[in-house]
Amino acid sequence: MSEVIALSRARDDRMWAVVANIGKTSRVAEIFPTRVAALADRAWREQQVRAYAGFLESARQAMPRYSIVPMRRADLPRKWQPLPALGFLNRHWA
Repeated sequence: MSEVIALSRARDDRMWAVVANIGKTSRVAEIFPTRVAALADRAWREQQVRAYAGFLESARQAMPRYSIVPMRRADLPRKWQPLPALGFLNRHWA
């Protein structure tokens, strides 16, 4: 007696990343399972940057630009950690 065993497809590991860019430097700020969640996070991060725009200009800090990109889990940097909205002010940004 033979049985047909259905093999499930490999799990799709694609997710959506919010990427912070300052000049030529970019960092993955956060990852989400859906594009909608990533768009909401990007909007929140942009709002935080606008709220501190005066401070950033007086401190001569470049303001980050945020974008959304599809990403696979394997493409994340090895010791990746989420980046706070104004995390680029941290010395570890570069």
